[in-house]
Amino acid sequence: MTIKLYGRPTSARTQKVMLALAELGLEYDYILASATMGPDGSVAKGGKPFGLVHTQKYYDMNPTRTIPTLDDNGYILWESNAIVQYLGMKYDSGLFFGDDIYLCNSALRWMMWENNKLITPMHNVVEQRFRIPAHARDKELQIRSEKMLVDEFMIVEKQLTKTRYIAGNSWSMGDIPISIRCHRFYLLDIPKPKMPNLDSYYERIKKRVSFSVIADKNLHIGG
Repeated sequence: MTIKLYGRPTSARTQKVMLALAELGLEYDYILASATMGPDGSVAKGGKPFGLVHTQKYYDMNPTRTIPTLDDNGYILWESNAIVQYLGMKYDSGLFFGDDIYLCNSALRWMMWENNKLITPMHNVVEQRFRIPAHARDKELQIRSEKMLVDEFMIVEKQLTKTRYIAGNSWSMGDIPISIRCHRFYLLDIPKPKMPNLDSYYERIKKRVSFSVIADKNLHIGG
């Protein structure tokens, strides 16, 4: 049996699991699934979705019909941050949180923060710039969301005056979602004040071997 990942490469939530699996060096089968995106881009622009999420088989695995979903040799788990934590706990807790309860919970704090504070405004910016037909775009929503992102990344900038990585001075699972959001933030090239600590952090995370699985800009600013 093998590990199976259900999702799509352009989904930041799915990318978290892709990055976690890459950090751990685990091989897996990738099953494309999505209600909103497909090989030709967003369904809002007339593209056909990858599908699968509305099938009974998928519903039996994940009643929320969202992505990603992980099947680890029969153990089914959904919710991206839960999957990242599970993979670290099972396959290399030392790498993901140093077998340290304090580092583990600091990392979890930032994972929850990313989920609560970065996902919505970043989703809005990507949708308004790339995935919604031009005539239907909301420029005010885009501008408001861009400002929200800058404000939130200033919190990251302040944290990085204290630690080299988001949860401490060594890499942890908390850097998985932050790496993805940071990469997308720079690719979007949103006007922002100087953030020297975030700049340095971005250069550090880009040097990790695992970064290659999320590096392609088309995974972030296309659609």
